[in-house]
Amino acid sequence: MVTAVTPADRSGGAPPAGREELSRVRSALARGAGLDVALGSGAAPTTGAGGLARLTRHVRADVEGAGPVLQPLLELDGVTDVLVGAGRTWIDRGRGLEPVAEAALPETQARALAVRMAAACGRRLDDASPIVDVTLPDGTRLNAVLPPLSADGTLICLRTKRRRAFSIAELVAAGTVAPGLDAVLIALVTRRANCLVTGATGTGKTTLLAALLGLVPADERIVCIEEASELRPDHPHVIHLQERGENVQGVGAVPMTTLVRTALRMRPDRIVLGECRGPEVRDVLTALNTGHEGGWATLHANSPADVPARLTALGALAGLDEGAVAAQAVSALDAVVHLRRRARPGATTLRQVTAIGVLERDGERMRCRDALIIEPDGAVAAGTGVDRLAARIGEAPVTAALGDDVGAGRPATAQCAPAAAGTGAHVRVRTGTHRSRP
Repeated sequence: MVTAVTPADRSGGAPPAGREELSRVRSALARGAGLDVALGSGAAPTTGAGGLARLTRHVRADVEGAGPVLQPLLELDGVTDVLVGAGRTWIDRGRGLEPVAEAALPETQARALAVRMAAACGRRLDDASPIVDVTLPDGTRLNAVLPPLSADGTLICLRTKRRRAFSIAELVAAGTVAPGLDAVLIALVTRRANCLVTGATGTGKTTLLAALLGLVPADERIVCIEEASELRPDHPHVIHLQERGENVQGVGAVPMTTLVRTALRMRPDRIVLGECRGPEVRDVLTALNTGHEGGWATLHANSPADVPARLTALGALAGLDEGAVAAQAVSALDAVVHLRRRARPGATTLRQVTAIGVLERDGERMRCRDALIIEPDGAVAAGTGVDRLAARIGEAPVTAALGDDVGAGRPATAQCAPAAAGTGAHVRVRTGTHRSRP
């Protein structure tokens, strides 16, 4: 399906009557005038308040934002990503990628826009430095690649900044968190558990983590360490540290490992790593093993079972062998909260918490056991790791997630029953209406 974007949505677009004004403002900016001065000199004497507001939006999009064609797309309700490549433009607003025919950019225009956006962030983008990954002044993430690295012309990937953090109640209403499972997530925060939020790209890891951090008591200090500042929890005391790349001379880089060590000296009550993707995993695990409770991090993984391999690979970048990573991770991390995209009727997708797991040692290796499994219909089943989870956060939230009718006198004690033939595992079976599976 090709998404239709009206001229009012595009703005790209300035009305014919405003094109001369826009040209005058651009000329004034090129001569070194400030934005306010340029707007004042460029606007026609007869321009009213509404016209001046439109002109200001056009100029800011042209100078500071994603341009008059793409900026309106970023501002559409529900849009999380705007992608440009091969002369086409797509948006993602939770229904999968939708092409936007009226926002297609020719190669020359796409390249000029990418170069200008990079320059607005103090970074160069040219044949000698053909890749850039930066944050625009309004918080939008930009990744751009130039030919010949891209065989399809200039590629632009824009990810919007979350306008506000959602609450856990809103995520339950949206279907991201199954009814009853919110009790477990809340307990992970209030009991100061150390947790990983995992999933593939675009599954809602940052959205969920921001909602959970909003549950942290107001008298606690949260230090967030990120490649680019994306986490915006609804909390009164959040400190943001973000990685800095090297400058055009190849110096000045400040990596995540340095930021993690710096965060430990900032009197944090909670340490949060926006994305664990390199040798900083060693410093984070060390911190969580030395008294820093209630820490959270996100990690790219396709399933909970893949988490041990991902942690091992990242630990190897820091010089840790498999046994050392297993010992550190199992000791430090209390739970793994996994999300994935699930298809829904009507060609829409649902970003949903599909499992909560726990890490365990298996000799020199580690594995992730499912503690709770969430079915597509929202039913919650117990996995083989449920006892370990209940031991960490308490029986009550686990019981609430599983839907046991304790009030009717049904026992909440666990029994063990054989799993499917050949698995060698057992599942926790409770009397009630919930399902159980290995």
